[in-house]
Formats: sequence, C-alpha cells, structure tokens
Amino acid sequence: MALRLPPFQPLPAPEAVGGELLEVPLASLQPTQLCVGMAEIRSRQKDFAAEDPKQRRYYLRRKPMPLVRSGAGELWMVDRHHRLRALMELDPDATAFGYVVLEVPETDRHGVLEQLHRRGWLYLYDGRGLGPLPPAALPRQLTGTQDDPYRSLVWKLKREGVVAAAPLIPFHEFRWGAWLRSRTLPPFSSQRLEPALPAARALARSQAASHLAGWIGPAAPSHG
Repeated sequence: MALRLPPFQPLPAPEAVGGELLEVPLASLQPTQLCVGMAEIRSRQKDFAAEDPKQRRYYLRRKPMPLVRSGAGELWMVDRHHRLRALMELDPDATAFGYVVLEVPETDRHGVLEQLHRRGWLYLYDGRGLGPLPPAALPRQLTGTQDDPYRSLVWKLKREGVVAAAPLIPFHEFRWGAWLRSRTLPPFSSQRLEPALPAARALARSQAASHLAGWIGPAAPSHG
C-alpha cells in the first residue's frame, strides 16, 4: 500500500523566513492533517506535565511551528500537531510559537486548503488509512484530529531506533504506517501497541521496507 500524496514543496526553516516569532493561542490554529497517533500524544503530555511554565515556554520557543496565514488572518499549522495537541488537552488556553511560511490572499477556507493541497502540505487519510478525503474533511481544531494506531506504532519504532527520522519528508511516519497496514499484524491499538511490536520491528528491518525513507535495516548482531 502506498500513499497517493501529491509532490511536495519543502517547508522553509525559521532562519530562512526571518522575522519575529508569533505567539498564538492553540485554540485558534487549524490542522493540516486528519490524524495523529495518540500514543505519541500521551507520551508528550507526560513530558509537558513534568515541566514548569518557564521550561515549557523555552521549549516551545525552540520548536516553532510553520504557519500559513490566510487573507482573513486565519492560521493553519503545517507541522507540530502531536506536541501541540498534547499541550492543548492539558491547557486549552495554551499558546505556542510559530513562523509564517506562506501568506495566501484567499479569505475563504476552501481556497486556502486548495493552496495547501497544491503544495503537498495536507494529509487527507483518516484513522483507518482510507482516503484521500476532500480537504473540507479536515477538522477546524487540533482536538478534532482522529487517532491512527499505525501512526502510534511508527512513533514507537522511531523511539526504539528501528526507523530513522526523515524531517524533510512530509508525513514520513504516515508513509511507514501505510506500508505496515499492507502487512499482517496482530490486533493492537494506540493504547496497547505491545501485541504488534515484535512483528512490526521485524517488518521494518526487513529488505521489503528498504524503499522507505528512514529504513535502517537489520539489527546489528549482539556480542557477548
């Protein structure tokens, strides 16, 4: 199974854009993907809960989100969905920092989403991997994103070092999730990844996955 995603334009880094970072309420941001992996969100919430407000603010300033601003002043976030949904669930009034990567003249939601879709900056598959759905299916708030257990599974594989990060590839983890969906795994959920992990690790290390960005290959043999 391959995701039928359009060609993408890379997102510029904050240094390339210049200017001051914007501090924006999370409740005002619109997501550009239908799904998240709830296992990652629960993990990030534990991290946020262990920080004091000063530490949290410092962290968020160092991890600004790329934003698209419409002619009406509305903002769409093009990354950071997991960490910011985690924070929003803990504190609905929270703010975070972002930088504008694109200003579009359109003032209507449909026109803005078409601009984003053209650039490959939307993920339009649902929590079961079905799609692409029309851009209008995207929720208007972060808390409306669906849970995709395969996205959770790939997050866990990345944390274990089975899959490498590929920050320049949009929806990298979803691409891995789509491939794993095409294989046979035991039943699992974002709350209970353990049943699928042994098979998922073996699949992710196999030669069959070598076409995917972030493929590391077989684990090195242990000595001793």
